[in-house]
Order: sequence, then structure tokens, then C-alpha cells
Amino acid sequence: MPSTPEESTDHGIAQLSFAGRSDTVPAKTPRSARHPRRLAAAALLTGALGIGLIACGGSGANAPDVNVKNTASAPVGNAAAPLKESKPTGLRIPSAGVDAKSMLNLGMDGDQELQVPPVDKANEPGWWTGGVTPGEKGVSVIVAHYDTAKGPALMKNVAKVKVGDSIEVPRADGSTAMFKVREIQQVNKKNFPTDKVYGKTNRPELRLLTCGGPIKDGHRTDNIVLYADLVK
Repeated sequence: MPSTPEESTDHGIAQLSFAGRSDTVPAKTPRSARHPRRLAAAALLTGALGIGLIACGGSGANAPDVNVKNTASAPVGNAAAPLKESKPTGLRIPSAGVDAKSMLNLGMDGDQELQVPPVDKANEPGWWTGGVTPGEKGVSVIVAHYDTAKGPALMKNVAKVKVGDSIEVPRADGSTAMFKVREIQQVNKKNFPTDKVYGKTNRPELRLLTCGGPIKDGHRTDNIVLYADLVK
């Protein structure tokens, strides 16, 4: 889908164009991981979106190019018990200076492409409502901008995040899902690891997606993925 630089700048997910905030989930994006329709949505996503995050960057006052070293550690040996379903209400990553007080809902647009936060909300993260809520068993996916044509955004300090760092996700029930970063991966959009990011897991896990690399043809070439395990 063609888009202008103002509409497509560091957006967070596979081959996507932003179609506006989604506070209600499209029919093919189910709300509960306990229902087959949500599993079907995940299967649809992994089957259709294998190229990488949406176009990133764009002309204008961007952040510096970012490259991180791919690193990984063993999964947490004794993962915390899964939490009950509760929507995320914010995002904290102390090592990156992130302290967002809200969380957007991201569904899928009419072209079955995953939505991302709009440019005018570049300092707000978004949660993919087709996955589980952060802390539930399974994969929860959060998307945040690295930069936009208007300048640095929420994940502008993603290069400061290291394996072992914490990611905290406050939830509507008053609890906070505490995750530990297990792996950091930067990959060209053409090689986006769809199955690895969205694939089924029996543990409570988080994927935080943003963009990186240089700007080419108006967009950032890479995706940066933080893989994290629930520890509390």
C-alpha cells in the first residue's frame, strides 16, 4: 500500500501500513487467546506476513541510524506462572529510558496487515490484540517506533537495551508483568523471522518490535526484535 513519508515512518511490524488506531478488533483478529479464532489470527499473520516490519524512517528529522549486536541467553529456567488476561496500560524499559503511561490497541486493517501506532502517537507503544495480553501464556506482541519523519520516538534508545534487562508492562488489573530480555535480534526486513516472533509457545513471552538500520529509499531497512520471558 503506497504511503507518504508522514504516514509511513518507523512503524513497527511486518510489511505494514498504518490504517489508524484500532480500539476494536477486526473480525479476523480475536480478543482471547483461549479461543480458536485468536489462534487462527496468529496463523493468518504468520502465513501472510513474512517480509518484515513496515517501512521505517522517511525524509525529515530522523534519529541516527541504529545497529545492535545480535545476542542471546538461555531461556529463563523457572519462568513465572502465567498471569490472567488483563490489557496492558503502559510500558517501562529502564535501560532505554522508556516510561509510557498508555498503550494503544493494534488490530489488522482491511488488507489483513498489522496496524502500528500513528505518527502523531510516536511516543506511545501499541499492543497487538490478536495475541495474548502481556503475562498470559503465549506470545504477546508490542510495537513501538524508533523514529519517524518528525524525529526520534519512543524506542530511540533501543541500542542501550541489553540481554538481561527488564521490560515492565503495567496492566489494567493493577498488576505489572515483569519480563527479562533473553534475546536481541536485528534483521533485514526481507528476512523477518515471522515464525520465531509469532510462533506458539507454552510459556508467557513478550516480543517488542521496532525498526533499525540505515534509511534506504525513504525507509529503515531493518527490524529490531526484543525477545523476553516473564519472570514476575
